[in-house]
Amino acid sequence: MCVELHTHSVYSDGTATPTELVQMAADRDLQGFSLTDHDTVEGVQEALCHGEKVGVPVVSGIEVSATHRQYSLHILGYGIDSKDEFLLQWLAGLQQGRIERNKNILKKLATMGISINGHELEQVSERGQAGRPHIARLLQDKGYVTTTQQAFSHYLGRNKPAWCSRSSCSASEVITTLHQAGGLAVLAHPGIIDKGMRIQPLLIKELVELGLDGLEVFYPSHSSKVKKHLQMLANKYNLLCTGGSDYHGDHQRRLFAGEAGSICPPDSIMVELFERLQYVQQ
Repeated sequence: MCVELHTHSVYSDGTATPTELVQMAADRDLQGFSLTDHDTVEGVQEALCHGEKVGVPVVSGIEVSATHRQYSLHILGYGIDSKDEFLLQWLAGLQQGRIERNKNILKKLATMGISINGHELEQVSERGQAGRPHIARLLQDKGYVTTTQQAFSHYLGRNKPAWCSRSSCSASEVITTLHQAGGLAVLAHPGIIDKGMRIQPLLIKELVELGLDGLEVFYPSHSSKVKKHLQMLANKYNLLCTGGSDYHGDHQRRLFAGEAGSICPPDSIMVELFERLQYVQQ
């Protein structure tokens, strides 16, 4: 039996609603689910409600960008209180940073003769936050590129002509804030930081000292060798092992967990996840 603990909805850069994602989990008989939208918890209550309706255990989640030394990281938060006022205020600051970056990207594209305005960006992002994936879709829709991947490789990726950085929080701040909101902090897709796994041992040791609770061991691009190495590090530091597909929707080729050809993080994850949350929230 599988779980799916890394997904994105229309509230960030996915194409499905939280209800649709939870229904996908139910249809595949998954034993656990989490919605981990970027920098927002807007869809969490919807996911929790539909999980109760269809009998899928749902844990609240989020994904936040962070930096540690020179490394750009993503940290997943599980079991957070999605109504925590301090958390919501903190997230509002992160969301404003995304808005400013979007404006700067559109300005750079305009200097290249590419016309995309803020209203168009709002329309394509619908109810959620706009970001680079939405700009990529517009570039494709307008015929400037043939795929969204091409949009990143030609315009939006790091050091490309329309690249704009945005301020991000330190890993220490992210971990502390997730803990204050009653959650656990898990390092997302650690295998992609360095595919040779040379950097991770020291990096993870330092993050554990900052309070890191877990590693996302089960991830589509993690080879068997990488998973084994990550599990060894998790055992060494008594870290929770989680997993998910990082599903964004039909516009990406990544498959939902539990589908043929996709990953299958074991349902034993949910038992330990809830045990650790009970301990943290006591």
